[in-house]
Amino acid sequence: MSKKLILQWLGKFSLLSLLWLIFSPSAQAALELRVAIKKGANSLQVGSSTPAVVKDNAGRVVGQVAGMNSFVSKVQGGNVNLSQWKSNRLWLEPSGDGVVWIGDRWYRGRVLLVPQGKGITAINYVDLEDYLYSVVGAEAIPSWPKDALKAQAVAARTYALYKRNSGRNQLFDLDTTTATQVYKGLSSEYTTTHQAVRETMGEVMTYNNQIILAVFHSSSGGHTENVEDIWVSPLPYLRGVVDYDQNSPVFSWNKSVSPSTMNRIVGGVGNIQALIPQKTTPQGRIVTMKIVGDRTTKNVAGSDLRKALDLRSTLFRVSLGGNSLQVSGRGFGHGLGLSQWGAQYLAQNGVNYRQILAHYYRNAKLSTLKTQ
Repeated sequence: MSKKLILQWLGKFSLLSLLWLIFSPSAQAALELRVAIKKGANSLQVGSSTPAVVKDNAGRVVGQVAGMNSFVSKVQGGNVNLSQWKSNRLWLEPSGDGVVWIGDRWYRGRVLLVPQGKGITAINYVDLEDYLYSVVGAEAIPSWPKDALKAQAVAARTYALYKRNSGRNQLFDLDTTTATQVYKGLSSEYTTTHQAVRETMGEVMTYNNQIILAVFHSSSGGHTENVEDIWVSPLPYLRGVVDYDQNSPVFSWNKSVSPSTMNRIVGGVGNIQALIPQKTTPQGRIVTMKIVGDRTTKNVAGSDLRKALDLRSTLFRVSLGGNSLQVSGRGFGHGLGLSQWGAQYLAQNGVNYRQILAHYYRNAKLSTLKTQ
């Protein structure tokens, strides 16, 4: 599709209202996120690039460590042990512009160490905007057009705040995986991701003045989904739309699976004779698959098959071919909200990040957090 046609098609969604979300004076400081870097580890290396203080659970300074030193932290007797210090919780807070070493990476902010089960959990307390420098670089490709990165920055900021505001976990708001958002600390920060974050400072997507669940995925395979067809409840801003991810390396894919692997997954059906989509979404994603064997028939959830077979999405079909099962599919991810490869294509063709966001998050508005 030409740039002109894309702009015409998206034009009616480009006039986004600007809402000002007024925070109380006590909330005007920088927004801090709690990100679980490691969970229940047997031991963990932590350190600081600059001199740092060690604090106990009450916030009292109990010690200091030199910069560029690391320590192995463990749980002993229900307490966190860091060098000579022990407490049911320990903080390590760098001075100046220092960063913390957690496990195998550098992270901005500070770290809280807590016992969890028999292991130790490290939680990175980090400023929201600093966090995004890394997330945008980990979730998108840093060489992408600026507007694609800016759309990713807004989506990631919105998602992080939604999780922060609605999460029920008492220890942390997010982790570092695709279960929430990929976060790799300084190793996934780039000049381009810094620019994208700074040029969208404080911008979020809202619906009825509330921050939305701004989920995103790599590639939908041609069309995103309505949220209720993938999860449970309908949301007015997560509606299925035409995607522009045709240049994605995961737009279409194939995989061979041995019958023995499938038998281990479904078990008891005997020799597999057919795999028939029993229930699909309007865009063709598998909700339930009927697996017909020479002994019996079973229905298996598409999400379970995707996980067990390590497939990129539930938008797939399976055919019998020789001594293997041939899986052909499209897209990567759940197919809801922003398509990252779709955003890349649109930005490359002159569509700005506001239009991109309006396309993938229908009925939502671009708003700015007022922090001054």
